Amino acid sequence: MTSPLEITPLFFLGPVPITAPVVVTWAIMLVLTLVSILATRRLSLTPSKTQAVLEMLVETIDGQIRDTMQTDARPYRPLVGSIFIFVLVANWSSLVPGVEPPTAHLETDTALALIVFGATIFYGIRIRGAAGYLKTFAEPSWVMIPLNVVEQITRTFSLIVRLFGNVMSGVFVIGIVVSLAGLLVPIPLMALDLLTGAVQAYIFAVLTMVFIGAAVGGEAASPTNSHLQEQKQP
Repeated sequence: MTSPLEITPLFFLGPVPITAPVVVTWAIMLVLTLVSILATRRLSLTPSKTQAVLEMLVETIDGQIRDTMQTDARPYRPLVGSIFIFVLVANWSSLVPGVEPPTAHLETDTALALIVFGATIFYGIRIRGAAGYLKTFAEPSWVMIPLNVVEQITRTFSLIVRLFGNVMSGVFVIGIVVSLAGLLVPIPLMALDLLTGAVQAYIFAVLTMVFIGAAVGGEAASPTNSHLQEQKQP
């Protein structure tokens, strides 16, 4: 008996098996890239409706980063914004007939969590320096070093399990209802799945900000604070 989590490769690129979640991920990345190029190629001081929507989205993301991390949003906007939009679109891809969201598979969720893990280390070293970042593992005391290291690893697993569990459960429930009741009955569940997908994308992005904010600590807030102080001075 095969595992329900086992994925059959669609084809091979040399020795590398290419599965359906990988193909869907590539398709989402391609669509998002094309949409971003088309939507930003004619920016102007008098924004069109599309540009106004994009500016509102960017400002919303920036506001969330500032509120969560207490720092300038610009260095973190590309990562946080890309993660949020990708996870949102990936979760909602289940609305396309015959498409299973890539976030319903451990491989995709693991890749996303590892990106966050690497970004946490990258920004921590970039802001604090290598020595300063390593010192954070000894806070508030050197006795906490093993626990802080374990926490760094376990919270990465928590990102994987949280996203995988919520998205996969929605896919299973809708699939079961469709098989038992037909196509029209699950529509309310699909609407709920849309809401769940949006919430999970938001939570994943917020946790990304929290983890990076914890790595950079108060050092990240200092440029913004000093900039605000300069503006207040006559």
